[in-house]
Amino acid sequence: MTDYKKVFVDTAPFIYFIEKNTNNPQYYDKVKNFFMNGYNNDKEFATSVITMEEYFVFPYRNNNHSYIDMFNRLVATTNMDIIEISQEIAKKAAQIRAEYKGFKAMDALQLAVACFECCDLFLTNDKQLRQFQEIKCITVDELE
Repeated sequence: MTDYKKVFVDTAPFIYFIEKNTNNPQYYDKVKNFFMNGYNNDKEFATSVITMEEYFVFPYRNNNHSYIDMFNRLVATTNMDIIEISQEIAKKAAQIRAEYKGFKAMDALQLAVACFECCDLFLTNDKQLRQFQEIKCITVDELE
């Protein structure tokens, strides 16, 4: 397992954990263990308002507010910071997109937040983001 002090959690791990994703049930246990190990070892967690926007679409669309409640409980239990997007983060995201030409705007913003929050790990399931050099990016697939 990769050692880290502070992890940025992208949107996909929330989906896998909260919804016990029926399309990828193998991911639930990996993400659950990751959150539990991090919590038990006093690791810091961060995400952004972008994660909230991306994650909340499905529950709102399907009138399933229990998923939003579960998201909020996970954030509270892990004492996860939810970071707002500032002008400095937006500038950093633009720099990231300039350097990594295939990165989408939302992904670049997420990575920029992780940089500003001094995260040393970025948990995602977007394999493309592993090429980012400033922070170690791993996919849920890579969790033990």
